[in-house]
Amino acid sequence: MDLTTVIGFLIAWILVIGGMASGGNIGAYIDFPSILITVGGTLGAITMAQPAEVLRSVGGAVKSAFISNDPNLLGMVQTIVSFAEKARREGLLALESDVADLDDEFLRKSIQLVVDGTDPELVKAILDTEIGILEDRHSANKAIFDATAELAPAYGMIGTLIGLIAMLGNLADVSALGPGMAVALITTMYGSMVANMICIPLSKKLAARSAKEIVSMELMVEGILAIQAGENPRIVEEKLKVFLPPKLRTRLEAAQKGEE
Repeated sequence: MDLTTVIGFLIAWILVIGGMASGGNIGAYIDFPSILITVGGTLGAITMAQPAEVLRSVGGAVKSAFISNDPNLLGMVQTIVSFAEKARREGLLALESDVADLDDEFLRKSIQLVVDGTDPELVKAILDTEIGILEDRHSANKAIFDATAELAPAYGMIGTLIGLIAMLGNLADVSALGPGMAVALITTMYGSMVANMICIPLSKKLAARSAKEIVSMELMVEGILAIQAGENPRIVEEKLKVFLPPKLRTRLEAAQKGEE
């Protein structure tokens, strides 16, 4: 479970709802027709705008935002460097015995391509294509939340206009103007809440997750190509350290000193 997503989600909703409740009757902020207009209209528009296969992936995208599955960059560097050392001692074919033990499918595929003697340019082309397809898939999932964040406030405004038209059609009843205006504005509030308390945060979380996964895959490509080229394991390590943030570089160096 990703605690930052869960905690941030709870903080936003608890504090906003708490502020609403402190102002008086929380029931004043609940209006079923406004929910139908804002949420129902937004869902209809999203269904119209997105392909069916992308809509089916929404559940998985939301799940990935709430479940922490960040790549272990430090572990990847150490694994690839150990492969470089083994390949330098025993040859590339010696890595075939390690392929089945790898949990990462992308790394397993990368090693297998090298062991099979695939041309380096073709290896890079295949792996870069896979990274590009993954980016497109992540972008499609993110686009659902971006589109919802755009449409929800718009449907909130549509609901407000509907409410204002209904209110103006009944100007003879002065006592109903205040409550009518309040109900008209509720749809705008609903649209803003859907956009700013759900969709925009989830979109940004998915973008951050995607960026980390892409970095880990680029790290693997760089390392595998260096191994295939027969480069010195120390050079391979230096190349891969570029992908690590400063804290992880320090930990890697500390681990190396401990081994020495």
